[in-house]
Amino acid sequence: MARGLLYALAGAAIGAVAARAAYSAFTRNRPADLGGRWTRKNHRGEPITLLEGPAFVAGSGAAAALTPGLTPRTRLAAVLAGVGTGALGAYDDLYGTTSSKGFKGHLTALARGEVTSGAVKILGIGATGLGAAALVSDGPVDTLVNGAAIAGAANLANLFDLRPGRAIKVGLLAGGPLLAVSLLRSSPAAAALAAVPLGAAAALLPDDLGERAMLGDAGANSLGALL
Repeated sequence: MARGLLYALAGAAIGAVAARAAYSAFTRNRPADLGGRWTRKNHRGEPITLLEGPAFVAGSGAAAALTPGLTPRTRLAAVLAGVGTGALGAYDDLYGTTSSKGFKGHLTALARGEVTSGAVKILGIGATGLGAAALVSDGPVDTLVNGAAIAGAANLANLFDLRPGRAIKVGLLAGGPLLAVSLLRSSPAAAALAAVPLGAAAALLPDDLGERAMLGDAGANSLGALL
């Protein structure tokens, strides 16, 4: 357990420091803000930044790449899952439209030949989940199950990003038991990997709760996929 705890502390610390550093760098020149594309109105109609999402992706991605205790395949799978789903979420944040909503809306539009940003994200996250799962799974069935879990968790986390801090709080509530079980089962790699998104998310929670920023699709998808 001692080694797992050490790896977990390292993963959480690297994720937290990297996420805060990325957030500070991204928001330092916020007036440029790609013409306002990274700005949204919250539930009270006040403008907040979506740059918390890319900051989470960068911070957790750096932690997944640098945290000790992970095998090369697990490390690559974590980076692919977190950064890949985050990039697809960012695409939807920047270029998404409201003409079609939800899985059914995007897939219905796709069936009639209209490729929406949401459809690109759904299919892309599915492929990313399968790619990450293939690196750490035993056989095709295991890959399909694990790929579906990664993609499903990525999309599920995004559903909670509607109120200040909600997606992060759900992520912390879900990730805490994962970390605890990993430590109790003396699985240092699992403990390290569970701690990575928790550290990055916790570091960004104050700005989310303070209604200065939100994860958006980029951050929420990445958080869910890593968990």
